[in-house]
Amino acid sequence: MAANTKRCFVVMGFGVKTDYTTGRKLDLNKSYQYLIKPVLEKKGWECIRADEIPNTGMIDLQMYLELLQADVVIADLSTTNANAVYELGIRHALRPFTTIVIAEDKLVYPFDLNHIAITKYTHLGDSIDYGEAERFHSVLDELLDAAANHTPPPSDSPVYTFISNLIPPKIQSHIDRMISSAKTTVDAAADDGSVKTLALICDEAEEALKAKKFNEAKTLFNAALALKKSADKNNICIDPYIIQRLTLATYKAREPDTVTALNDALELLSQLNLDHTNDPETVALAGSIEKKLYENGQGEEHLKNAILYNERGYFLLNNRYNAINLAYTFNCRVDSNLYAKKEDKIADMVFANRVRQRVLFICNNDWAEIEKREAGETVRTDTAGNADIQKQKDYNNEQKFWILVNKAEAYFGLGRFDEYRQTVAQAQAIEHADWMMQSFREQVDKLQVLLEKHGSLLEEPWVYKE
Repeated sequence: MAANTKRCFVVMGFGVKTDYTTGRKLDLNKSYQYLIKPVLEKKGWECIRADEIPNTGMIDLQMYLELLQADVVIADLSTTNANAVYELGIRHALRPFTTIVIAEDKLVYPFDLNHIAITKYTHLGDSIDYGEAERFHSVLDELLDAAANHTPPPSDSPVYTFISNLIPPKIQSHIDRMISSAKTTVDAAADDGSVKTLALICDEAEEALKAKKFNEAKTLFNAALALKKSADKNNICIDPYIIQRLTLATYKAREPDTVTALNDALELLSQLNLDHTNDPETVALAGSIEKKLYENGQGEEHLKNAILYNERGYFLLNNRYNAINLAYTFNCRVDSNLYAKKEDKIADMVFANRVRQRVLFICNNDWAEIEKREAGETVRTDTAGNADIQKQKDYNNEQKFWILVNKAEAYFGLGRFDEYRQTVAQAQAIEHADWMMQSFREQVDKLQVLLEKHGSLLEEPWVYKE
């Protein structure tokens, strides 16, 4: 990079994080990759996030230097990320200007931030709408120009606004020379590839997961976890995203065997305070692992735990994924010895179908949200050959497929077989990977066995009709 190239340090979390005030999961990597980085690269600026700093034992030093010296700092406070709020506070203490604060539009403002200008964007949870990305690019570009071109720029730090005549700190020249020498060592390690950044390792791990190379993903996420721990001198920082993804890769790898892998995965997940966590991703993973342990003959205690996790996830998020799994595990409990009385078994059959009715409602709402998004996309005239728009279409179609198969399973459980078949046909018509439909078919087959065995408990008995 040229000596006069401007540099932006981006303060934000990475990976999938939970906003505990709303229970929503947000993929912050998508915010960075689709909303922030393209704008800076187009302007010819350097752009770096903390997980892109090479780990040479100097991550903290590099981070504090970026907060002091970067021409602009963009702080994304989405999910009220504690690290991001802390680093924003440091930046405001060090520099009176050139700090831009952003957040997704459902952020609940902490009280002490209610007087700071926060530029909002819309996040879909695990994706960013292409139209929203276009809009935000324009907004961020103007904010960067305003920050870079005013001499001096207006103060955006409440510290320097409320404490007048405060003088920003400077690094003494002899310390500056030592720091420059150390940074040269870091840059050299990054350039020759001898040190991988946390971001690069996690990206490679995610690609391995997508390709179903679970052992490779497991190895890479273990490396990411080791890297994260090596940067934590007190060994007290646990990153939920890395633990969750390592857990997923571990039980999917099924090594050395399925049951051992599931138990190893559950032990990994226990680091995230399973008894009390409100993180829906952690709860959903725990429910899935416990259900699989039960299905693999490891005892009814695992079914009891699976129901507890699915209930917690369902009431936290009111989403179709946890709901459809909760309904299924209620039917599993009917087939178990957890409740011996007929009345309890009837109650579970009824509760399962009540939850399925809710699944249908949630599915219709989710479908309407996608159609609303797609209606906005049809007004664009530049769709031909645009890779970002194609990614958005692929994302929408994948979401539609899962909505339809969740809906189909609910219809099947409710005995509404004509609607079940129509919905399956709709899902089949959407382009999808073979494993997706196979996974759905296997789930319905398991549900059918349970309902054929216990469907007579319902007031209107469940009887499968070809």
